[in-house]
Amino acid sequence: MSEVKIAAAVRTEFGKGAARSIRRDSQVPAVVYGHGSEPAHVTLPAHELALALRTPNVLLSLDIDGKNALAIPKAVQRDAIKGFLVHVDLLLVKRGEKVTVEIPVQAEGELAAGGNLLEHVLGTLSIEAEATHLPESVTVSVEGLEAGASILAKDIELPKGSTLVTDADAVVLQVLAAQAEEPAAETEAAVSTEA
Repeated sequence: MSEVKIAAAVRTEFGKGAARSIRRDSQVPAVVYGHGSEPAHVTLPAHELALALRTPNVLLSLDIDGKNALAIPKAVQRDAIKGFLVHVDLLLVKRGEKVTVEIPVQAEGELAAGGNLLEHVLGTLSIEAEATHLPESVTVSVEGLEAGASILAKDIELPKGSTLVTDADAVVLQVLAAQAEEPAAETEAAVSTEA
């Protein structure tokens, strides 16, 4: 995983009016906290931050008033309608430190013939990994699985250096049989006999 360098400026004004003013200047209000230090209220460039947040569990190298700090996104708030960044909470991390994060589960391959459906019971897995080597996602093969098959969290091969935090027996993916529709003639006959 690569680090994304972003310059942060300390902010001294708080509240809705100040936050709106910050966003009008193409900045995003954020809070950086962790390791027992006082939370730092900062602003980050909106465009650079939005690009960085496209990568799940991105590692941010922040330059806060000449001091470097590593952080990962903990909570990202977006506008419900327009989708722009409203506020971000960042968690301070250190090299070599283990952190718990959610990674997306992606399925690949074709199910067995028969019109079966794949249900994503869990969209993400909770794992523990080194802060500077966080995986972006995990891929699971569903090649040839038939109706009734399921993949548990413990069955998924995690990236090297990662350990599973999610319950090992939790169902992540399952294959459902396609529902057959009743033929139209039988349905009409059933309706006419009831009348």
